[in-house]
Amino acid sequence: MRVDFAAVAAAAPAVQAPVAPEDAPTTPAPQGLPVIPPVEGIATEDARALSKVLFRRMAELEEGTHEYAYVRNTLVELNLALVRFAAGRFRTRSEPMEDIVQVGTIGLIKAIDRFDMDRGLEFPTFALPTVIGEIKRFFRDTSWAVHVPRRLQELRLDLAKATDALSFTLGREPTAAELAEHLGLPEEDVREGLVASAGYTAYSLDAQSDDDESEGAIADRLGEEDTGLEGVLDHHALKPLIRALPERDRKILSLRFGAEMTQSEIGAELGISQMHVSRLLSRILTRLRQGMAAASDPA
Repeated sequence: MRVDFAAVAAAAPAVQAPVAPEDAPTTPAPQGLPVIPPVEGIATEDARALSKVLFRRMAELEEGTHEYAYVRNTLVELNLALVRFAAGRFRTRSEPMEDIVQVGTIGLIKAIDRFDMDRGLEFPTFALPTVIGEIKRFFRDTSWAVHVPRRLQELRLDLAKATDALSFTLGREPTAAELAEHLGLPEEDVREGLVASAGYTAYSLDAQSDDDESEGAIADRLGEEDTGLEGVLDHHALKPLIRALPERDRKILSLRFGAEMTQSEIGAELGISQMHVSRLLSRILTRLRQGMAAASDPA
C-alpha cells in the first residue's frame, strides 16, 4: 500500500489523513490526528514520513492524554520493523526471538520518549543504538549461569578484550598482574573478575572434555564420596579409650589391626595361646564399644 503521507504532513492539523481500509484498527483516531492504515501494509518510506508527522504532533500534545497515547502507540507500531532488524543480529542466541523483540521494543519506546526532531537526526539513526543497547543489557543480565554483580559482568568484557590484545602482543596468555597494569586496575579486582568470569557458562556433567575427548564426561572425573570420613569422629573418640588400656592390650590391638597379624602369630609373639589371644581381643573390643556408647550417649 502506498499512502501520500507527505500531503498529510503539509495539511492542517484538523485535516484527516487518507481513510483507513476496513481492516484498520477499531480504535478511532482522536480529533485532528490521522487515521493510520494497518502498519503491515505501509511502505518503509511512508512509515518514516508519517513518523515525522507524529513526532511533531506528539511534541504539541500533553503527556498522559488520550491523543498523546494514540500518537506514541502508533509510533511504536510504525517502527517495529526497526526492532526486528536489530533483533535479527542476535538470532544465534539461545533466547526465543519473541523475547528478544519484546526487549527491543522497550528500547524503542525509550527512544521515542527521548527523541527530539530539532536536533536534525533521523529517528532510525537515533533509535537503533538504544534498541540494540537494551537487547545487549538483557543478555548481560540473564545469560550468566551464576548471578554476579553488574560491575563484574562489565569487567568480564574488559578482561576479554585485554586478554586478546595482550595475548597477541606477548604471544601467550597474560598474567593477572599484566592485565591489571593494562587496564589500570588493582590486581585484586582483576583476579576477582577472572574468577567471576567462570560463572558465565555452566557445562553439563555429561559434556565431553575440550582438552581430551578420551577422558569421557565431566561427571566421570569428579571425586567420589570418601567413606573413610565417616570414621574420623570414631577414631577421634577412640584415642582416649585406647590410651586408658593396659600396655599389653594396646600391643595386642597394634599387632592385630596395625600389623594385621593373625591370632596365632600374636600368641607366638606374646608367648600365649591363640585361644587366649581370642578371649583378650573379645574383652578389649567389648570395653572399647562400651566406652564409645557411653561417649555418644547424651545422658
